[in-house]
Amino acid sequence: MGKKGDLSNFERGMVVGARRAGLSISQSAQLLGFSRTTISRVYKEWCEKGKTSSMRQSCGRKCLVDARGQRRMGRLIQADRRATLTEITTRYNRGMQQSICEATTRTTLRQMGYNSRRPHRVPLISTTNRKKRLQFARAHQNWTVEDWKNVAWSDES
Repeated sequence: MGKKGDLSNFERGMVVGARRAGLSISQSAQLLGFSRTTISRVYKEWCEKGKTSSMRQSCGRKCLVDARGQRRMGRLIQADRRATLTEITTRYNRGMQQSICEATTRTTLRQMGYNSRRPHRVPLISTTNRKKRLQFARAHQNWTVEDWKNVAWSDES
């Protein structure tokens, strides 16, 4: 028989309740639909430790970037929205005792809701247009609102 995953707290409570009501392991297993091993393991844990909660959540490798590190990384991103992944990683590692790699940074950023985006390409202003714009701005720098009211504006050239 394959694994079905962890039991919920309610299911664990039902196991303990059935055993405390005087049912045998086999009767409890048949009534609740769990294996005999599961019934005995859950009830034994309850008898020894007085609790039935699953400790599976504490398994596995601990995250290198905790909640405090995520807040720090968020501040780094807010300071420079156009920073690359490499730049963010090096800035993060500057003040930390344990350094992280770019893959960890990428994973953390995705968990925080950030995704990579490319900036929209816009044509650059040529040097001649830049000079013409500056010349226009200087020529009309001292115009009043009344002067601008005499100009006909259109979106066509």
